[in-house]
Amino acid sequence: MLTDIEIAQQADPQLIVKVAEKLRITEDELELYGKYKAKLTEKLVQRTSADQDGKLILVTAINPTPAGEGKTTTSVGLGDALSKIGKKTIIALREPSLGPVFGIKGGAAGGGYAQVVPMEDINLHFTGDMHAITSANNLLCAMLDNHVQQGNSLDIDVKRILIKRCLDMNDRELRNIVAGLGGKVNGVPREDGFIITVASEVMAILCLASDIDDLKERLGNILVAYTTGGEPVYAKDLRANGAMAALLKDAIKPNLVQTLEGTPTLMHGGPFANIAHGCNSVRATKLGLKLADYCVTEAGFGSDLGAEKFFDIKCRKAGLKPSAVVLVATVRALKYNGGVAKADLGAENLDALKKGIVNLGVHIKNMHQFGVPVVVAINRFDADTDAELSYVENYCKELGADFALSEVFAKGGEGGIELAEKVVKATEKPSDFQTLYPDELSIKEKIKCIAANIYGADDVVYTTAANKALAEIEKLNVSGLPVCIAKTQYSLSDDPQLLGKPQNFCITVRDIRLSNGAGFVVVYTGDIMTMPGLPKVPAAEKIDVDSNGKITGLF
Repeated sequence: MLTDIEIAQQADPQLIVKVAEKLRITEDELELYGKYKAKLTEKLVQRTSADQDGKLILVTAINPTPAGEGKTTTSVGLGDALSKIGKKTIIALREPSLGPVFGIKGGAAGGGYAQVVPMEDINLHFTGDMHAITSANNLLCAMLDNHVQQGNSLDIDVKRILIKRCLDMNDRELRNIVAGLGGKVNGVPREDGFIITVASEVMAILCLASDIDDLKERLGNILVAYTTGGEPVYAKDLRANGAMAALLKDAIKPNLVQTLEGTPTLMHGGPFANIAHGCNSVRATKLGLKLADYCVTEAGFGSDLGAEKFFDIKCRKAGLKPSAVVLVATVRALKYNGGVAKADLGAENLDALKKGIVNLGVHIKNMHQFGVPVVVAINRFDADTDAELSYVENYCKELGADFALSEVFAKGGEGGIELAEKVVKATEKPSDFQTLYPDELSIKEKIKCIAANIYGADDVVYTTAANKALAEIEKLNVSGLPVCIAKTQYSLSDDPQLLGKPQNFCITVRDIRLSNGAGFVVVYTGDIMTMPGLPKVPAAEKIDVDSNGKITGLF
């Protein structure tokens, strides 16, 4: 079989204006970025604002493993399959970050014959949104340091600066740095550091803002530092939010692209789910619901991270009500959870499957807590046996979830028709959507609720630093905000080595930060880091471009 990039480069995509016509979007409502990409204008948002909403379908997954699950591939293939069975469909996804593209995870445009194109553009600079977010964040940092250098009239305590610079790249060398060296003319020396762009509060704000005015207000509410007297300092105190919003005036507009089969796709925003809230923009999702009868979206990593944040942060804040959840898994991944080495996953092993399938069971039960019908999608591999697939199907049905095989990687939309038909039926069932916890709980009560009900933890342990940070946040009277837990994606616990369904464990909270502009509290657990590093052999080593501009090695 051809590689992902070879399949994408052999495609014959439609002009984006033709793709837009499927959704009744006029050329006047597009801002073209070449032939195959466009941004959607505020004029379109306003024109469709009173239209009836379609049905929202969330695609999530079990905890990721080296065996692969294929969540984005399933999202794309499901969208194509819904189109094939005559449903007016749109897909709403996140934009890729350059960090994983050049690191170990690769791109985020799907795979095989269930991809979004133009694949190379999407995985690299796309329409420049990531760069705009990076620039807006770093402008705020530059203005803060300049304020301190130019007399510090706000009396900012340089030891209590909270905002960090960002870069859309995996670069561990920048996690902790000393800035301002070289004498008085070069600034005030202090400890600083970088985070990856997708973990920045500016990214979260862009994805949650309803319009440019809301964006500007949220940017102004970013808590950047404290004074020497312990008072909070916000971005608006530095008069930075206007210029930041100016940098983001185009980035706030959703991007329109297409699948290999021509299904319209919105790609906008890209926060990671292990260190941020893991969902594409509210603007893109809401617009997608106005433009089509079915809107397929996804949340990052497993349901313990992405789906929980999708429900408890995005849906809570935006008033969204999903109609169905698709939970993606593979037989290979379940056997890996059961203790089988990656090299041996091709052999039938019912004992390991029975041991590892408990991970899937937890995710099914977790999704039912939100009151939304669940369909389990098993990405089928050639080595999967009938006995293994039959066992998974029976297991899912015993837990009240529907089941469908998916072969969209190899067959595109045709390989997802069974899944599409079952998802349509699921959306017709009663959906009693509810968030996991009420607003009025304290921050610690919300953390405990997620840890106990989603992760299965016995308790939550706080470091001294975390308790101190929480005390400072509570002084600002923000206990009504939802929490965004930064945790390893590889386990339901905060220990990436504990696979399957961990037992008898506690979640350790080492720090808590307020994302005041975004409107949530970030809780850091275990050893999770907000600036990833590159692996020993990064994907970048295999990426190249020839004299004709043809890129190779992307996946």
